[in-house]
Amino acid sequence: MYLPTLVALSVLLCSSLLVNGGKVLVFPIEGSHWINMKVIVEELHSRRHEITVLRPSDSWYIKAESHQYKTITINSPGGCDEESLGSFTYKLMNMRREGASIWSRISLEYEFLTQSYQLNKQMVKMMVDVFENKKLMQSLHDGKYDVVLTDPALGGGVLLAHRLGLPLVLNVRWTVQGEAHHSIAPSPLSYVPIPATELTDKMTFSQRVRNFLFYFYTRFQIKCIKDPNYQPFVNRYFGPDVHYMELFQAADIWLMRNDFTFEFPRPTMPNVIYMSGFQCKPSKPLSKELEDFVQSSGEHGIIVMTLGTLVGNLPQDMTEDIAAAFAQLPQKVIWRHTGKRPSTLGDNTLLVDWLPQNDLLGHPKTRVFVAHGGTNGLQEAVYHGVPLVGLPLMFDQHDNFFRMKVRGVAKVLDISTVNKDNFLEALKEVLYEPSYREKMKALSNLHRDQPMKPLDRAVFWIEFVMRHKGAPHLRTESYKMSRIQYHSIDVVAFLLVIILLVVTVFIAAVKILWRIVFCRSKVKKE
Repeated sequence: MYLPTLVALSVLLCSSLLVNGGKVLVFPIEGSHWINMKVIVEELHSRRHEITVLRPSDSWYIKAESHQYKTITINSPGGCDEESLGSFTYKLMNMRREGASIWSRISLEYEFLTQSYQLNKQMVKMMVDVFENKKLMQSLHDGKYDVVLTDPALGGGVLLAHRLGLPLVLNVRWTVQGEAHHSIAPSPLSYVPIPATELTDKMTFSQRVRNFLFYFYTRFQIKCIKDPNYQPFVNRYFGPDVHYMELFQAADIWLMRNDFTFEFPRPTMPNVIYMSGFQCKPSKPLSKELEDFVQSSGEHGIIVMTLGTLVGNLPQDMTEDIAAAFAQLPQKVIWRHTGKRPSTLGDNTLLVDWLPQNDLLGHPKTRVFVAHGGTNGLQEAVYHGVPLVGLPLMFDQHDNFFRMKVRGVAKVLDISTVNKDNFLEALKEVLYEPSYREKMKALSNLHRDQPMKPLDRAVFWIEFVMRHKGAPHLRTESYKMSRIQYHSIDVVAFLLVIILLVVTVFIAAVKILWRIVFCRSKVKKE
């Protein structure tokens, strides 16, 4: 008699899951950004939501076929193809190795600004093609999506969400204008460092001056790179009175890919949801070949080295130095390296084209992680409590590693000066100085001590926006105010005028009274 009841309950449960499932339109970015976006996509799919992913014609990480999502391929390149990004990465890396002279620094900054301009220009061009494709836009309207999920490091997804009139959730660390907090939350320059300054929240006077000047440099970058690309597009499709950043600031929820084990304390907003480490998970067993190699390390353990999705190999001279340094250690090394095999490679080092990063970092025999400083890798290292040796190459990697360095969990090297001796010295310091591992374990404990998993928190808020058709009650409207209004300059000016008027009236009244009293006393004397 219980079997029919159980079957009925099962049918009802499945029906409710299907009924509650929504439709999510995802506009991602290629490379490592897609790696963490895919984690959210997979979790949404597991909860019975229907996912549609928009991908440009030159996608290389975002596959056209998947059982977890449907894809719509835009008949236009997005500018993030593997070849162009790879060549740009190696060009920046080689320029950085040329030295730390002022001219080298200027050349590096100019190259970065030029490429950034071209990348945003291509994104805007692609969005023009999307907006002008009436058939595509009609199909997106007819799709009746509940929410748009996008990474705002490039603006395509934000623009599309507003064009479709859909609620917007950001999977964010960066917007087109820089670190996301600076676009939405109060960011006093006295204790909120601008990224790339390598400053903390405790600044001396000279450091505050540096932070202040760097802020104006970032404003210059925005004026030269972002405004010329996005503002004409927004004026054309959204009206002459709309600033493109208003569209970003109007997002319902900001899912931040960091937290305050990584970020310095600073003001935030009600619709900012922290989900640092949402892609992290307990390690899975390694393949037999890798497990045998790891176990052969004995009590010494292993070192894991990888420099991310774009850098499979380093310049040959640096590769030779790194291999020679590894060869002098008793630890075993697993190194993701796709270039020419270095002649100095020791018997203790295994070269691989790909490695299961999370599973290796979670292995009890892993002692050190040599990394480039991408957010995904650093958060996995924190999650598993593995100290770091840093070889930051470009983008936000220097700033990321600086934050690890000031917490005492990383030794950072300059790519322009790294050689066999200082690389070996850095490895030995992190391996044999207990404070690195102890501080990383403490940081890991802080990160893990949460009331719910970061991924569950992220998906909850996406579903929250879907259930309530947005989250305007959490969103400040301050972005609609002018700078004069935001900083209450008009109020201060008004009050000053009132005070001046009162003082003027008071002085005039005193003068009049004085004259009356003076005149009366003069009359009496006469």
